[in-house]
Amino acid sequence: MSFTLATWNINSVRLREGLVARLMSDEAPDVLCLQECKSPVDKIPLEQFQALGYAHMVARGQKGYNGVAILSKIPMEEAGAEDFAALGHARHIAGRLENGVTVHNFYVPAGGDKPDRAVNDKFGQKLDYLTEMRDYFRTNAPQKAILVGDLNIAPREDDVWDHKKLLKVVSHTPIEVAHLADTQDAGKWVDVTRQDIPQGRLYSWWSYRSPDWDAADKGRRLDHVWATPDISNAAHSSRVLRDVRGWEQPSDHAPVFATFDL
Repeated sequence: MSFTLATWNINSVRLREGLVARLMSDEAPDVLCLQECKSPVDKIPLEQFQALGYAHMVARGQKGYNGVAILSKIPMEEAGAEDFAALGHARHIAGRLENGVTVHNFYVPAGGDKPDRAVNDKFGQKLDYLTEMRDYFRTNAPQKAILVGDLNIAPREDDVWDHKKLLKVVSHTPIEVAHLADTQDAGKWVDVTRQDIPQGRLYSWWSYRSPDWDAADKGRRLDHVWATPDISNAAHSSRVLRDVRGWEQPSDHAPVFATFDL
């Protein structure tokens, strides 16, 4: 069975319902994982998505904040949802596809502006969230699993537009990178995107603050696709759909794709 998966921080699924439908029509991923849906589950606009073949959904939602959803053409059942760091936020949902693959969809806290938990509670929450993710996957060793989402960390030097300038900027600080590496190691997760695209600058997010995001190209790779070692070699065709960042009224994130032959 071959299937294509995409992950996308949509920054309001109701506001950008048309963009989601456009991606579904143009690219037709079999599984689409959305983050920052900013909607209660019962308000997610399913009618148009179902008409495009996405008959299955598992989700957690909140009014105006956070929110994660997995939309699938492939039959899928819910496989759990965790509230790491006891934040009471809708930041994780897991679905199990009919082929037995479990897909974890995460929206890791952004962490605020100051990379110091002594003066910024949000940064502390981010580190605690990652620590509990690490502990969870140490205790519950994943198999035949994929982890995707907006992890809000660009770990490699070539995942950001300027490594030295961003070392003290939240999303690329050494302590965040170390926490993410510990989480990845705990589940023996393979970074599928970088397995396929091992070299070169690669971004999935460009700030709204830039008057010309494309020309400035001051991006970061915040959105990730990981897989467990038992299926990581089945992954291929990873890509970031950069052009989507230029659609009308876009999210500040672009979708990241991978295909699995299982």
